[in-house]
Order: sequence, then C-alpha cells, then structure tokens
Amino acid sequence: MGTWTAYTDGACRGNPGPSGCGALLISPDGEEFEFTVFMGEATNNQAEYGALVMALQKLIEFEAKDIHIKADSELMIKQLKKEYKVKNANILPLYQQAVELLTNFEKAKFEHVRREYNTEADRLANLAIDECE
Repeated sequence: MGTWTAYTDGACRGNPGPSGCGALLISPDGEEFEFTVFMGEATNNQAEYGALVMALQKLIEFEAKDIHIKADSELMIKQLKKEYKVKNANILPLYQQAVELLTNFEKAKFEHVRREYNTEADRLANLAIDECE
C-alpha cells in the first residue's frame, strides 16, 4: 500500500483571529491532493491542530494505513510524540480528536519540518482565510 505523506499547517491573523487550515496530501504513487478549511476565530495552535484533524479525516477517506505527518509546529509534533503534555484547554479537545483519528492507521510517523519545507500547506492555510475575508 505504501506511505501517505501529509504536510499540514494552520494560519492565524491575530492570535486569536481569523484562522485557516491547509493540508497537502501525497499518495504513495506521488499524486497530490490539496485541502483547506476556514476555522473562524481561533488561536494559531488551534489552527495547527485543525489542519492535522482535517488531514487525518481525509487520509481515512483515502483508506490510508501508513502515514507520515510533517508540520512546522514543533509544539504539536512533540505533543503527538508524547514528548510534551497538552496543558492548554483550548487545544486539548483537538488533540484528543486527533489521537482518536490516529487509531484508524496501522503506522503513523510525525516529523517537525522547518517552515521553508512546509510552504504549500502554509499557502493553503492562508488561502482558507483569504477566501472567507
């Protein structure tokens, strides 16, 4: 079946402020799929998790079983790897939703990438805000 790769990012204009989520999914054979969603008023961390949740839901729809999540939110990645605890009450429900969605996959790898390697997901997250402002 192969590994699906998901680049995710959240954008926020103000913190909190209008927020968007973007995800670029790449199938094992290299086919690319782009997704955006406007979150409304949210914090940057909520938008980051919103993008992850959206990506996981889409990966489930594609029946992916082996996934590699790449994001420029070091906090989110370290929380998913259980290196950091989730202490913020605003992101806890999104974290819990992501953890629940992750039970649908056989393998899940999480990687923090520098912002310059996540430009497409960033573009999509900002596009979600642009389309609703």
